[in-house]
Amino acid sequence: MYPADLRYTAEHEWVRSPGEAAGSVRVGITHYAQEQLGDLVYVQLPAVGDRLVAGAPCGELESTKSVSDLYAPLTGEVVARNEALDGSPELVNADPYGDGWMIEIRPADSTELDELLSAEEYRTHVEG
Repeated sequence: MYPADLRYTAEHEWVRSPGEAAGSVRVGITHYAQEQLGDLVYVQLPAVGDRLVAGAPCGELESTKSVSDLYAPLTGEVVARNEALDGSPELVNADPYGDGWMIEIRPADSTELDELLSAEEYRTHVEG
């Protein structure tokens, strides 16, 4: 349920390194997060070129239950966004670690990755 090759935030984002773009990481929300939100009906993502600050809100996820913030897991620049989510936000529910990815960030400081949670640490956090 929580792939071991990913890093996680306490706010339920995952980070995969490397991303598709050179020097980037791919970001999405965890299976746990999408399960808690319910069926997503709208995803607002930052634009390519936006600068993000770790821990700050950078987008919104709207479901049939609520609206939640998407938080930047790392400080850096958005280099890609999953345009498919504009018309098909349900991809996040169907495949949160694959087709439901959200953005790619080029980190300002790659050592921030080391501060994120491992799969086991995240599992403990969720089951906490």
